[in-house]
Amino acid sequence: MNEASRTIAIVGRSGQVARALADRLAGAGHAVRIVARPDVDLLDGPSVHRAIVALRPDIVINAAAYTAVDRAEDEPDIANAINADGAGVVAAAAAEAGAPVIHFLTDYVFDGSKASAYSEDDACAPLGVYGRSKLSGETLVAAANPRHVILRTAWVCSPHGANFLKTMLRLAAERPELSVVDDQYGSPTFADDLAVAATQLVPRLLEPNARADRFGILHAVNGGETTWCKFARAIMTGAAKRGAPAVPVLAITTRDYPTKARRPARSLLSTDKLRNVHGISMRPWDVALEDCLDVLLDPRRLNSGRIDAHSGR
Repeated sequence: MNEASRTIAIVGRSGQVARALADRLAGAGHAVRIVARPDVDLLDGPSVHRAIVALRPDIVINAAAYTAVDRAEDEPDIANAINADGAGVVAAAAAEAGAPVIHFLTDYVFDGSKASAYSEDDACAPLGVYGRSKLSGETLVAAANPRHVILRTAWVCSPHGANFLKTMLRLAAERPELSVVDDQYGSPTFADDLAVAATQLVPRLLEPNARADRFGILHAVNGGETTWCKFARAIMTGAAKRGAPAVPVLAITTRDYPTKARRPARSLLSTDKLRNVHGISMRPWDVALEDCLDVLLDPRRLNSGRIDAHSGR
């Protein structure tokens, strides 16, 4: 283990970001320790607190969350217990262990009414339970641990877990065409790119006497913007190039596709602070998409008749 190696506790195991973090941080030579079910549960705060403090990590990264946006409207207590109270427990435990905490957040803390990209200083106004629970968690994390970095991100995809990209690939194999909302704007962001950014942040946060401006809220999304419909069309184009099923994607409006929870119409996040303070730039989303599709649509899987990408919901 090299001199720069650190012990890093990752809260979460099977989620998209948690898996990418474990791979990237271990690859960078860090000692990764997983704090997750079945050993501990964010609904059992004391067990999480004990586990983190016992590890005495150099830094804690919380990649666990309740992310069922629509179901949260019916389960506000569970959403808040995990996204708010649980997040606060993790941050407090990190502080007790003498460690900074990196906590992942969401673009859904904004209402989407701003014409340009949101900065870290813009006022939050979540539209639903999920966004409110995450915003409460942001407040609790900041209060519990002064050495915190809150990474707001958006539209997360990866080869693992359930996400929009994998859902589109699955549906393309089942339907003659797809209808996707074309009036919600954001930045598709890939879990591996988030993990790369977090890995770059770790040594900067752990430098002796690290400047105060290195901590606080940061926005971290892949470059560029699109709509869900255009994202879906890019996925179909990439799938067709790789010999996978691809179908036409029809543009519809949010009104045409009602959901229990309201979504922000424009949840674009400015990453100027990430670049200016930390020197970290994230690549364009369409470039990252190509790499993700290469993993998901490996010709060996297609030729064997097993397209594992289609397991997403």
